[in-house]
Amino acid sequence: MYGILIFVDLTLAVVALAVAPVYGFRPGRTWARVVAAVVASRLAVAVALMTGSVLLADSRLTVQVPLAVLPVAWALWRPGRTAAHVATAGVLLSVWWLLVPFGPRDVTAVLAGSVAVLVLVAALSVPLTRRRAAGSRPAALPWLATVALLVPAVTLVVAERANAAAEGAHRHAGGQQSVDRLTGPRDRAADVRFTLTAARGAITLASGRTVEGITVNGAAPGPQLRARKGQLVEVTLVNTDVAEGVTLHWHGVDVPNAEDGVPGVTQDAVPPGQRHVYRFVPTRAGTYWYHTHRDGSRNVAKGLFGALIIDEAAPVAALERTLFTHVWPGTEGAALDVADRPARQDAAPGTTVLLRLVNSSEDRQTIRVGGVPFRVAALDGNAIQGATELRAGTGLPLAAGGRYDVAFTMPAEAVIVAVDGSPDATLTLALPGARDPVAPAGGALFDPLAYGSGADRPDGAYQRTFDLRLDDGFGFSQGRFSYVSSLINGRLYPAVPTLDVSLGDRVRVRIASRSVADHPFHLHGHRIRVLSRNGVPVSGSPWWTDTLNVGTGEAYEVEFVADNPGIWMDHCHNFSHGANGMIMHLAYAGVSSPYSSDHSPE
Repeated sequence: MYGILIFVDLTLAVVALAVAPVYGFRPGRTWARVVAAVVASRLAVAVALMTGSVLLADSRLTVQVPLAVLPVAWALWRPGRTAAHVATAGVLLSVWWLLVPFGPRDVTAVLAGSVAVLVLVAALSVPLTRRRAAGSRPAALPWLATVALLVPAVTLVVAERANAAAEGAHRHAGGQQSVDRLTGPRDRAADVRFTLTAARGAITLASGRTVEGITVNGAAPGPQLRARKGQLVEVTLVNTDVAEGVTLHWHGVDVPNAEDGVPGVTQDAVPPGQRHVYRFVPTRAGTYWYHTHRDGSRNVAKGLFGALIIDEAAPVAALERTLFTHVWPGTEGAALDVADRPARQDAAPGTTVLLRLVNSSEDRQTIRVGGVPFRVAALDGNAIQGATELRAGTGLPLAAGGRYDVAFTMPAEAVIVAVDGSPDATLTLALPGARDPVAPAGGALFDPLAYGSGADRPDGAYQRTFDLRLDDGFGFSQGRFSYVSSLINGRLYPAVPTLDVSLGDRVRVRIASRSVADHPFHLHGHRIRVLSRNGVPVSGSPWWTDTLNVGTGEAYEVEFVADNPGIWMDHCHNFSHGANGMIMHLAYAGVSSPYSSDHSPE
């Protein structure tokens, strides 16, 4: 519902942008009523959005709609050319502030500047109207349009300077504890060791198509790493010839900060011919994955990623398979690993099966398991309490970077795993010679909000509360100006303010998307607990995640405990959004970084 309202409001804004100038040139009751109807509709939509979350509607109700409603109401009450000019300016300002989002700290300045422009329009309109009526040619020049352009001009200059200032100031220095000291254990031998070598090379898909990418140990996805909970894991990363450098981030594993693999924050990128050693002790069993964080928007897509499985003491299923949904460069639709055509695997009736599903693409993917009821046993490496069987064919919306563990017992007939919108991305589990099943399409979608049992509302006070508003709009990031689906509280990296915490803080975050795109938000070094969505509390299993997909019109309340000191990335896992500036940091008091970067960590 709320996502639809976001689209409705955008449509109304476009209509307002078209009709308001006509009213300004041709003042009259007909056009006044048209404009009033559009503005009143935007007001109604904003009020409806408020029922989903105050964060979905606050800037609309505090700035955008009042800038249009009050002048238009005046124009209806006291018709005239000046009133029409002011009303037109108010409507255009209302749309402008939708296209150029701002944060809570900017409300006063935005309102003051906008009101000043409206006053100036009114002050100029009176004499200009009189002189135009008297035939004055200078008065016929577009003076009011010039005044209206003041707001975009001033806004863009201020935004550019703020981003440029942040470029030099976005450093975490002066703390008593340095990131490079927050390492994994260095005083004992590792329990398991791996070497991962990144190199440019050709990747052959199942169809025979060749993709130029980056391999890990000669393959893409890279080799699956496996360890047990509590073991000391050591991974040596070697860069053969990736000119821009490489790192490894352990997605979902709460590693010490120095092991997190973020260039410019926790380490320098590893140049060609060099190596870097990571050491950490995973504390939770589950499905995780590793990927580069240097030029992630390009190099993850090219293949620099792989699975990391942390086991309890014993296997959980007789047949286990890890599947990445991945969109390879230059291809259309997702593949399952490198299988861009239907694949098969032998599976006998009665076999217990565990599918570990990982989305390594930038966009949300919906996966369906057909032919058998199944359980979602874990989400992002977190076991689900009281998991019950879902109907065969139920869709599993998987956030970019997210994971599901799906469990079932093989029936007598074949089982199929399929990706919505990618008809060639299927895996059939069956005995040889069994008839191919039909891939499921449409139907119900899995929702963690009410799945399983055991959820309760955590008690206790919060030491920190943060509100994040995700928007589409114009903005500057690292010297670039563009229209992006990537703003956080009206800012783009590096101008997005850091979330400052202290060790031991209990932190609440309210996050809402006014954007038309999905934003899979990922906080490094911590897992978060979802408490509610659009005001509806979680009623199933406690919902723990590290990659929360925030869709259009969705507002979540989440919490976490600041128990892992460091400077951590908090970003959209659609790497293109991250590269456009949807990045912020969570920084602990007293922690500094010796590293610096002149580019986005994405």
